[in-house]
Amino acid sequence: MAATDAPSALIDIGANLSHRAFAGDLAQVLQRARACGVAGIVVTGADLASSEAALELARAEPGYLYATAGLHPHCAGDYSTAVIEQLRALAGEREVLAIGEAGLDFHRNLAPPAQQQLALERQLELAHDTGLPLFLHERAATRQMVELLRAHRDQLGSAVIHCFTGNRKALFDYLDLGLHIGLTGWLCDERRGGHLAALVREIPHHRLMIETDAPYLIPRDLPPAEVAKSGRNEPCALPHILRAVAAAVQRPAAELAAQTCATAERFFGLEVAH
Repeated sequence: MAATDAPSALIDIGANLSHRAFAGDLAQVLQRARACGVAGIVVTGADLASSEAALELARAEPGYLYATAGLHPHCAGDYSTAVIEQLRALAGEREVLAIGEAGLDFHRNLAPPAQQQLALERQLELAHDTGLPLFLHERAATRQMVELLRAHRDQLGSAVIHCFTGNRKALFDYLDLGLHIGLTGWLCDERRGGHLAALVREIPHHRLMIETDAPYLIPRDLPPAEVAKSGRNEPCALPHILRAVAAAVQRPAAELAAQTCATAERFFGLEVAH
């Protein structure tokens, strides 16, 4: 996407920029993102090490990169009271805007389900204690996730289900709990994301945000000229995701860009240059 065609501002609410895939050329990755209208990126923390790395990246690019701090369900085996207290300390840093990536993932079960639930419950408490929003992950665990969130509803503040891929019931269960919805390039995959095109029209405008989840989930229909030589996903793919969402909801891309940017600013408590 040419810079001249880019919307005035977009916010990528989830990119794993501390991933080793970006170790050699992060400066160029950020340059490409800026050139296509990405005005802010929230760098995801998935365990203690990546949360600390996300904070360091945010400190190196103030006003452009921001961080989350959390324990992904795949990493829930690392849970301990000490880890939660270290995440609590990270949450006190001004660059850290959310708790997570936290949640349940029973698709791969890289950590025992009971350990995933315990880690999630402690992070829900941490978000409540700190007043930070939650950045949530769920795969193949909708029923259990909804039940747990309902059980903690009194202490549940702002939260987003990132990379939503579920069905209609899951969507409305999450919306009924007051959650925001994050959409990725999964929408662009005709093999497994086709059902999302109809569902996204059901998401209230003020609850919808967009993300790349880079380096994962490169949009399957991204034109070859826009695919990085490495083959990884990058934040510069966000305008392509925006256009796919705009086509699905039948709204102008510029209007949707402004709406999702305003929602992300409000949700995370940040302000980007428009």
